[in-house]
Amino acid sequence: MQEETARSAIDTFISAFNTSDDSYVTALLSQALTADVVFWGPLGRSEGISAVERFVLDIRHHPAGAGTMVRCSAVDMPDEWARYQWVFTTPGGGPRLAGTDVVHLTRSLIDQIIVFAGEIEPSDS
Repeated sequence: MQEETARSAIDTFISAFNTSDDSYVTALLSQALTADVVFWGPLGRSEGISAVERFVLDIRHHPAGAGTMVRCSAVDMPDEWARYQWVFTTPGGGPRLAGTDVVHLTRSLIDQIIVFAGEIEPSDS
């Protein structure tokens, strides 16, 4: 049950990247995130839905064209933390980016997001 709730919030968050119109982004994020969500993204730490909205809109307006964000793994949730893998692909075989997000949920909403973009190289040890 807990993983279903997390999966629903995560999939709603991801749908904000893929919606047909920018005007729907805020509403989708509001269904998935707490108002004071803490977002650890590629450019550092920010807070609030508006900060996440700016990030989503930047991705939606990628120079290579509007891409598609998909969750490409199951949601792994040992307690109130969950992780999943994602892939962002731009049209026509353009740039592709993959990563893993770790999210914390409170009351069925995401209140923290940590974005790990890119592949992790194997260690030399």
